[in-house]
Amino acid sequence: MKSARFLADRAVVLLLGVAVGVAIGYAFGLTGKSEEQSVSNTTSIAPAITTSTSNEISNTTISGSTVTANETFVPQTGPQKDLVQNEAYKPSIPMQSSLPPAPSGATLAKKLAQGEALRVGVFGDSYGDGLWSALYRLLPAKEGFRVLKFSQQSTGFTRYQSQNVEEKAKSDLATQPIDIAIICFGANDVQGVLVGHHAAPLLSAEWRQVIGDRIENFVAMLKQKGIAVYWVGLPVMRKPAFDADISNMNNFYAAEMAKLNVPFIETRSLTVDGQGQYAPYLLDGAGDGPKKMTLMRANDGVHMSMTGYIRLSRGLASQIKHFADQNRPKSDNEMASQMSPVSSPNNGKESNR
Repeated sequence: MKSARFLADRAVVLLLGVAVGVAIGYAFGLTGKSEEQSVSNTTSIAPAITTSTSNEISNTTISGSTVTANETFVPQTGPQKDLVQNEAYKPSIPMQSSLPPAPSGATLAKKLAQGEALRVGVFGDSYGDGLWSALYRLLPAKEGFRVLKFSQQSTGFTRYQSQNVEEKAKSDLATQPIDIAIICFGANDVQGVLVGHHAAPLLSAEWRQVIGDRIENFVAMLKQKGIAVYWVGLPVMRKPAFDADISNMNNFYAAEMAKLNVPFIETRSLTVDGQGQYAPYLLDGAGDGPKKMTLMRANDGVHMSMTGYIRLSRGLASQIKHFADQNRPKSDNEMASQMSPVSSPNNGKESNR
């Protein structure tokens, strides 16, 4: 009975709702299927280039939520208002309108100049799955990109007892090297973390130390391989208490990325209405074309629709494309179109008309 009550904690039930299949199934247009099934079937929409797949997990149901049998969950302690004592971790990330910086590096530029494909790996939980599917569409293979899926549902930096995401990434990269890493974790991390034989509450000093060390080791491992790294923050959430936790965690991630000199891609401003509130429908459209009200969220109030994931990924994909275009060899037609009238063999009177 004690273990059942332990698992039925509010934070656990809320987080496990994130893993319920309807959410990601709806996001990928596959309603009525479990999250595991939905992701395994995304190949019908965007075929995976990588061969890595999620293992089947046996589940049990507690209080209407699905719990992975081999997972250890750490509940929150104390009321919601006591979770964050430090002013630095209250919701304060400013809205951003600028695009994230383009990747850089002489080695990466040289590879592109030699005509090699640009390999992008996506790490994360179910949000990572959604971003992978979006980037697969936005960075197509026919344009010289390979988008590889390293994300796995129900994982996170608080869950190393069931899946050490750093060790998994090392194993994946040993056989599938990449040039750019896109990281999006956090939807499963709004809980305490086991430290020895006790639980450190969410965003407590001890929690920040443990999770900060894990994140820093993860990023350092990627950078040591010469990989450019981006961290994508989480959007606004429908339930206020959950959104407060996610916003606080975004601040923590943003501070960590600032220390590591890694671009943090803020997404909350892309998922609110004109009053800064959660909205399932938002005006959307690529470029300068017409905008229309479009469904952006799954019906759980946590995940995105497929169009929503594309919305979150569009700016980053644009910068990656721009960097690739600037460093890839130009065709004869492209070079001719970029020549100025002064350098053109047809300058003179004709060029000045």
